[in-house]
Amino acid sequence: MNRKLRISVLVSGGGTNLQAIIDGIETGEIKDAEIVQVISSSPKAYALERATRHGIKTRVIDKNTYREQQERSQALLDALQDEKTDLVVLAGYMSILDETLVKAFKNRIINIHPSLIPQYCGPGYYGMRVHRAVIEAGEKESGATVHYVDEGVDTGPIIMQKKVPVLEGDTPEALAARVLGIEHSILCESIKKIVKSRDNRQDR
Repeated sequence: MNRKLRISVLVSGGGTNLQAIIDGIETGEIKDAEIVQVISSSPKAYALERATRHGIKTRVIDKNTYREQQERSQALLDALQDEKTDLVVLAGYMSILDETLVKAFKNRIINIHPSLIPQYCGPGYYGMRVHRAVIEAGEKESGATVHYVDEGVDTGPIIMQKKVPVLEGDTPEALAARVLGIEHSILCESIKKIVKSRDNRQDR
């Protein structure tokens, strides 16, 4: 029997994508995986409460405790290694990861981005800014992308994408809600894909 994939989830806000992963694991949709910790860049993130409710270990690594970027990165790296993390999931994590950390977990960090990469991504494109830009450009469709994280911003290999229509009269908030619905599904599907790929390698 294969050891469960040990997932650390990094968050900054409400944690609806975190909740989707928790639900996927608890219902058995995502097999052979477990969330070993949730790390937040903010002590006020509601995602921490979601994790605690499900008995998942939480940590806060923020700018108040670790004032220097290098200190924060080292604390994050230590936390990931302490829990023998196999996969790092950025679920609404609003900080850029240090190059050293990205290299230490090469091809083991994934991110969810609320657009169809390579469009509306990179520095400055996050949260509601993405949806506002999509609407202002007159796009007919948008979507979400799960990708591996490399040293760039939203530049790593794409794992999965899904589209949604941009409707006439859409507000950024309405589009964001539509995109969020597919974020949940493709994030869980991507994790399942990664687990399956690992299991296939181990079975050889």
